[in-house]
Amino acid sequence: MIDRTQAPSIKDAVEYAISLKAPEVVGLDNGVKMYTVQAGTEEVVQIEWVFKAGNWYEPQKNLAAATNFLIKNGTSTKSAYAINECVDFYGAYLNRSCYNETAVVNLHCLTKHLEKLLPLVKEIFMEAIFPEDELVIYRQNMKQRLAVNLQKSDFVAGRKIDELLFGSTHPYGVYSQMEDYDMLETDKIKAYHASWYKHGHCTIFSAGILPHGYEKMMNTFFGQLPFMQRPLPEPVHPIHAAEQKKWNIINDTEGVQAAIRIARPFPTRHHPDFPKVQVLNTLYGGFFGSRLMNNIREDKGYTYGIYSYLVNHVHAGAWMISTEAGRHVAEATVREVYHEMQELREKSVDADELLLVKNYLIGTLLGDLDGPFQVIGRWKNLILNGLDENFFYHSVDTIKHIDAGELREMAVKYLNPDDFYELVVV
Repeated sequence: MIDRTQAPSIKDAVEYAISLKAPEVVGLDNGVKMYTVQAGTEEVVQIEWVFKAGNWYEPQKNLAAATNFLIKNGTSTKSAYAINECVDFYGAYLNRSCYNETAVVNLHCLTKHLEKLLPLVKEIFMEAIFPEDELVIYRQNMKQRLAVNLQKSDFVAGRKIDELLFGSTHPYGVYSQMEDYDMLETDKIKAYHASWYKHGHCTIFSAGILPHGYEKMMNTFFGQLPFMQRPLPEPVHPIHAAEQKKWNIINDTEGVQAAIRIARPFPTRHHPDFPKVQVLNTLYGGFFGSRLMNNIREDKGYTYGIYSYLVNHVHAGAWMISTEAGRHVAEATVREVYHEMQELREKSVDADELLLVKNYLIGTLLGDLDGPFQVIGRWKNLILNGLDENFFYHSVDTIKHIDAGELREMAVKYLNPDDFYELVVV
């Protein structure tokens, strides 16, 4: 019997044991690796085809993004309308996304309809034709979107800080101009598709209630394609960070908001300090109860929200503080950002605040692993960054056992204002 007069004991999240379900790894006939998590309660499937086809590999600006966007806008047998009608008929979702190193095609559908939709996905990989009229619409839409966004100080600040950190010619720092869209041509897009999709390097991540004979099905449709047949070129992109550290840009003379970015270069996930700094970053500005939020939003009222986060690229990284504040308090906001850095360098965090941050991080992690799609997403992040489950478990162990002294040591090492770029756009 349960004694209803006694409240249950409270258990901190850090006391829970966390495990990451391992995926099944299968090699298709052509060498493509397929990572699969068979789990869940609903008859649904998610499959992601991840190609090494991001802007890291493009010979001209926007070519990777345009190719990825237009890949499902027409094949040798189907128009863009027919492709969308087919996907909608089966109640599925077929999307694509382009990132720095990778380009992704993502399919969500009911398990029972998967075999009917895979031929369509195969067709866009092998027979996409990139109609000229679709490219014209794409150019027009992207130029209109850019024109609107350039009026927003927050957008301008986001582009500019990347340029300061990595350089205007580096894939992490490059940004689009109007004329870049005019230079996109169908023949160049077709050539990029042929090199980086049709004959590219692909990894497949799938999760959900997968149908019987799933591996054979995937091998039939994708194991015979000309993927993985050539060495993967690895372009070298040197970083040319700006020498000037402090920038003030007037984007809107009538604007009342200032977009603020304060950032420094930071190592990738492979650096031994990364897990510790993840904890420090959360304490500093990584969640709603952080130092920055309590000071600059709750106490001073300068902003609706301010956050810090680690920018996790494959080849380089950054530590970023981002906010928008009233134009007249932008300078004061920047001062308070540095003040909180000083507090972390000079004073140790107390036990209650540290426990709050630990519980928040472990609780967030538990939520992020709730379901097969989230689990395979975690594995995708690890695998594409050249990591394994040891990184995951080491990160969990760091969250649970890091102490105030280690956090202060990281703050002294990395939270030095002289190392940060400071950008204010009004």
